[in-house]
Amino acid sequence: MRRREFITLLGGAAACPLAARAQQPAMPVIGFLDLRSPGTMIENRMRGFYLGLKDAGYTERENVAIEYRWADNQVDRLPELAADLVRRQVAVIVTTGGGVAVLAAKAVTTTIPIVFLINDDPVRLGLVASLSRPGGNLTGINILTGELAAKRLELLRELVPGAARMAVLVSPTNSGTETTVRDAESAARALGLQIQAFNVSTIREIDAAFATFVRERTDALFVAGDPFLSDRRVQLARLAAFHRLPATFALRDYVEAGGLMSYGPSITDAWRQIGIYAGRILKGAKPAELPVVQSNKFELVINAGTARMLDITVPDKLLVAADEVIE
Repeated sequence: MRRREFITLLGGAAACPLAARAQQPAMPVIGFLDLRSPGTMIENRMRGFYLGLKDAGYTERENVAIEYRWADNQVDRLPELAADLVRRQVAVIVTTGGGVAVLAAKAVTTTIPIVFLINDDPVRLGLVASLSRPGGNLTGINILTGELAAKRLELLRELVPGAARMAVLVSPTNSGTETTVRDAESAARALGLQIQAFNVSTIREIDAAFATFVRERTDALFVAGDPFLSDRRVQLARLAAFHRLPATFALRDYVEAGGLMSYGPSITDAWRQIGIYAGRILKGAKPAELPVVQSNKFELVINAGTARMLDITVPDKLLVAADEVIE
């Protein structure tokens, strides 16, 4: 074989795999938008999300790419971060930073599917027409934390029967704050409790709130379910322990950080469902036809070590009812 023919043949062989790669479809991209920062994101949540994607047939960097956008608890950054994902032409946007995050995404696109995770009523927020038939480009998971206020207060009262003055800690940026406070106040009246709500949106405001709790001799604390407060779970658990203030939280993450007790939805299960929905949309499902999933798995978690430190004896009734007791 002449040298020129050999080079031509070699060049053609080398071009074949390049051409084959060029013909492969582009990897779909998920846009991930969250109010918080990656450094404080709890590992089991992301693990649940990735597991849901895998259940739907997708694995990051193998057959799907993910563009992450974190607002670092700066609400005013969300609109530009959402707009950036739209410019990136992602296939679906996943929002997990509460109502403010999904509203920011909704404002910049009516065509890109959006899968949300919120603890407020998506119908009331105007995100979907109904839970069973969303009707637009949004669907997702509705974790019921605000609606559980009465049950959480009841459980805290069983744990601390002498409590009379209760504080409620909420974040003003959360779309569900008003509902949470209203439900907590109604439940407190039924239990004969005095209650006062405190809005916090910075670390310093949390410190100031606890100083007020001490000054006013607050008996117990109710912490609302909220992305910002979740980010500050270690600070909240430590302050409550330091000031010997019994506290109830919406999610188990706080109790794992040293908080006394939580009652609320299984957050890992909710994040897994987000991944499943994102994967189904990548395969062609329309968000308008995917019903909003509401929490149906709830868990009571008690930190027995924190209870002992606060000189609280956990009633046998609660120990038996608890899904997990952390020693």
